[in-house]
Amino acid sequence: MKTKPLTFLLALTFLFLLSGSVYGGVLQDADDAYERGNYKELHRLILLLAEQGNAKAQYNLGVMYDKGQGVPQDYKEAVKWFRLSAEQGHATAQFNLGAMYESGLGVSQDYKEAVKWFRLSAEQGDEIAQYNLGQSYRKGLGVPQDYKEAVKWYRLSAEQGDEIAQYNLGLMCFYGQGVPQDYVSAHMWFNLSGSNGYKDAVENRDIIEKKMSPSQIEKAQEMAKNWKTKK
Repeated sequence: MKTKPLTFLLALTFLFLLSGSVYGGVLQDADDAYERGNYKELHRLILLLAEQGNAKAQYNLGVMYDKGQGVPQDYKEAVKWFRLSAEQGHATAQFNLGAMYESGLGVSQDYKEAVKWFRLSAEQGDEIAQYNLGQSYRKGLGVPQDYKEAVKWYRLSAEQGDEIAQYNLGLMCFYGQGVPQDYVSAHMWFNLSGSNGYKDAVENRDIIEKKMSPSQIEKAQEMAKNWKTKK
């Protein structure tokens, strides 16, 4: 069975959600530039807001430097702007800053620092940060290995519908790591993950069925049918 490697998604979405504020005019111009794909103009406008301390603009500026959109790709600059935004509590910036530390992009690789920022983001409900924090505890990266903590964070992410967290939670239930061994729950989580498009989960669900009684399979299927995300 495979588990997802500890890799991270750097979000690309631009969060211009402040129309009607004192920044409204600039944000509208930025929105227009983004729609046209004019990243140089977008950078100029976002920089104005970021230098005034706008956390969303700082986050977006970090994304632009990370991706080389409108500016030369520069991971150190990306880290700089992610940090400024993260220190203001922006959950996605916190996650991305953790990802930079985990990957060693723009900063020296530092798993403890990565966990610090993942935790801040995860505590705000970011499902990918919750998953990555679970991975950190399962692998013992930046924190002592702790399967119970891994299960806690996997579950929070899985309950929001993250298919990889659902898959990994199924593995923990299957192996009895951090939780009592429970084939019914493992089947449910594999089933949910598979229905969300994760093929490995479908394979594992089919494998685990060979170890289960018909009544256990029926119960697991019913649990999956009645399950709802907590978003």
